[in-house]
Amino acid sequence: MTTGVHHQGKRRGPALRPFDLVALALVSGPLAIALSALAGLGHRGPDLLAQFVAPAMPATLVLAALFLLVRRPGWFAAAAGVAGLLFLSAWPQWFPAQTLPEPGAPEVRLYSANLWARNGDVEAIAASVAEADADIVVLIELGDAPAARLDEVLQRYPHRVATPRVDRTSGAARSVIASRYPLSAIPDRPDGLHAVGAVAQTPLGPVNVLGVHLTRPWPFQEQWGQISQTMALTAIRRALDGPVIVAGDFNSVSSARIGRQMKAEAGLLPAPGFPGTWPAALPAPLGVTIDHVWRSPDLTVISRRLGRPTGSDHRPVVVEFTRALP
Repeated sequence: MTTGVHHQGKRRGPALRPFDLVALALVSGPLAIALSALAGLGHRGPDLLAQFVAPAMPATLVLAALFLLVRRPGWFAAAAGVAGLLFLSAWPQWFPAQTLPEPGAPEVRLYSANLWARNGDVEAIAASVAEADADIVVLIELGDAPAARLDEVLQRYPHRVATPRVDRTSGAARSVIASRYPLSAIPDRPDGLHAVGAVAQTPLGPVNVLGVHLTRPWPFQEQWGQISQTMALTAIRRALDGPVIVAGDFNSVSSARIGRQMKAEAGLLPAPGFPGTWPAALPAPLGVTIDHVWRSPDLTVISRRLGRPTGSDHRPVVVEFTRALP
């Protein structure tokens, strides 16, 4: 005999459809980048993700627009929210705090570029340096071709300090500081840091200028390569008296692990990091700013812009400085 009661199985929630699975995968990547940057973790994995906040943000905005176009309001809201998190993550590197300039103080313009050791486009390099019309020039990864024609590249800069030629698998290179003002070399230190240093006699008074090139975060030559090199840079900076400018290729954005170390240990402040400097093949707003100009707090940035292309995979940076109010 049967009753009228039917036993029903447990209800299951709606299964994710293929579109939702794809959307989830597309949103998860930039979300991981944003959370890694906001968390400020020092582990190399999250730190590597944090380098790509700048290109991830416009890509996520495009994704949000596509979700809106196909009428997926939930996913549009999710992507727009992630884009907002990415913007918050990028803010410290794009718009760092600035100090007020001292009224009437002289200005000094600096040009900094990673030229890429195998770059043989000497004409483009010379045109970029000439267009910037800087007072001080810092060149990293200067290869054999432009080195052989250095008087042509730096014809307006009679004062120069350079490192010896270094043979590397990626191409022989050296670093150079050139100036319209007299230079005196800062002695080299046997600390494993590839750097060139000089004191420039500028209208602001003596200014210490360092040109550096840190190792890559990946693949790691050694796990603590960038950290130990930044420690060596900090030791050099602490031994210097007066204003300090450090320019070059840091292979890190200013808001990630190395940038935080530069601020906390070296006591230096970054110039704004937008638009990006690498890779030069991408539009600059989509690039990652790993080429920086840092300064001591007694200086302030008046302006920062990208220079004319040099044929390198990095864009040059042109920054104007003056004395900061105490």
